[in-house]
Amino acid sequence: MSLDAHRAIEAVWRIEGPRIVASLAKMTGDLGQAEDVAQEALAEALVSWPAHGIPANTGAWLTATAKRRAIDAWRRRERLDERHRLLAHDLSEAGEDAWEPIDDDLLRLVFTACHPSLSRESQVALTLRIVGGLTTTEVARMLLVPVATVQARITRAKKTLAAARVPFETPDPSEWRDRLSGVLGVVYLIFTEGYAATTGARWMRPDLADEALRLGRVLSGLLPREPEPHALVALMEFQRSRFASREDAAGEPVLLADQDRSRWDRAQIARGRAALRRADAAASGRARGSYALQAAIAECHSVAAHIDDTDWDGIVVLYEALGRIAPSPVVELNRAVAVSMATGPATALRIVDEIASGGRLNGSPLLPGVRGELLARLGRREEARAEFVRAAEATSNEAQRRVLESKAAALG
Repeated sequence: MSLDAHRAIEAVWRIEGPRIVASLAKMTGDLGQAEDVAQEALAEALVSWPAHGIPANTGAWLTATAKRRAIDAWRRRERLDERHRLLAHDLSEAGEDAWEPIDDDLLRLVFTACHPSLSRESQVALTLRIVGGLTTTEVARMLLVPVATVQARITRAKKTLAAARVPFETPDPSEWRDRLSGVLGVVYLIFTEGYAATTGARWMRPDLADEALRLGRVLSGLLPREPEPHALVALMEFQRSRFASREDAAGEPVLLADQDRSRWDRAQIARGRAALRRADAAASGRARGSYALQAAIAECHSVAAHIDDTDWDGIVVLYEALGRIAPSPVVELNRAVAVSMATGPATALRIVDEIASGGRLNGSPLLPGVRGELLARLGRREEARAEFVRAAEATSNEAQRRVLESKAAALG
C-alpha cells in the first residue's frame, strides 16, 4: 500500500469514523451491524484506494460502500423487504456528493450507547469506542482498567442493546433524565481525550475536543433548564480556550505555568463564563454540581493574568467541594496540586502519598508526575528524577513522555 493512501485512510477514519458509524446506525437500526459494515468498508478501502486512487470524497466513499455491504447482508438473509428495497434504490440514485453527516446522528448514537439497560461502565466504554473512535487500548488507559476488561464490556453492551432491540433514536424527553448523567460523562471523556491524548505522537486532538464541545452545545440547547449541560459546556469552553498556547511551534507541550496567556481565546473564555452563569441560573439556588465546580475551577485559571495571580485558595475550596460530591483519586491529586500552590509542596506531598497508598492510580503517569514535581520543589532531586522516569515509562503519549524525560534529565 502506498504511504499516501494509508495516511488518507487513517486520517479519514480518525475524524469521520464515528460520524460514518452514526449514519449507518440510523440506516440499519442496529449498532453492532453498523460498526461491522463500517469496518468492512474500511477493509475494502485498504485494498481499493492504493490500486485505484484516493476518492475525492473519502467519507462518502466509505459510507456508500458500508451501506452496500449492509444491503448485501440483508439480501443474504433473504429479508429484503420493501423498506430495504427503497434504501437500495435511494443509494443507487444518490451520487457521492449527496453524502453529508447529519449533526444529530452522533447525539442519537450517544443516547443509544447510554441506554439504561447498560451499566455505567459499559455505557462509557461503548461510547468512547464507537463515538469517540478510540481504540480499546486508549479506552483502557483512560479508564485505568485492563484492555480485556474494556473488550468484555463493549461486547456485553452490544449484545445487550441487540437483545433489548434498542432503537437508534434520541429518546423521548421524559427519558432524557435517566440517561443524562451517562451522556454528559462520556461527552466530557471524549473532550478529555482531545485535551490530552492518552496515546500517539501529539499531545492534543483538537478535532475530538471540538466534536465533544459541539455535542455539549447541542445538549445544552435541548435541555436549557438543566444546569449541568450548561456547566459542562462552560468547562469545555474554558479548557478549549487554551489550546493555542498548549503546544509550541514544534508541537511540544507547554505546561500551564509557561503558557503565553495572551494567546488564550478571550472570546471563548467569555462564552464559558456566560455558560457558567446559565448553569447557576438553571440551578435556582441549588448547590453546584460536579461540572459546575470544575468549570468554576477552570474559570479561576482563565481570569488570572499570571499563574502567580491565580486564586489558589479558592481553587482548593472548590476541589474540596468537588471531592465531596464526586470523589476520585484524580480529584484528590488535582487538589494536592492546588494545595502545593496555596500552602507549599510539603503539605501536598502528604496528600499525594495518601493517594498512592490507596493504589487506585497504579500504572498511571499522573501520580508519579505530580509527585516528581513536589519532590523537585522540596529539593529532593534524586527522588524527583526517579518519579519522572517512572511517569515517563507509564505514559503512552510520545509528547508527554518527552516532557517527563526532559524533567528527569534536568535533575540527573
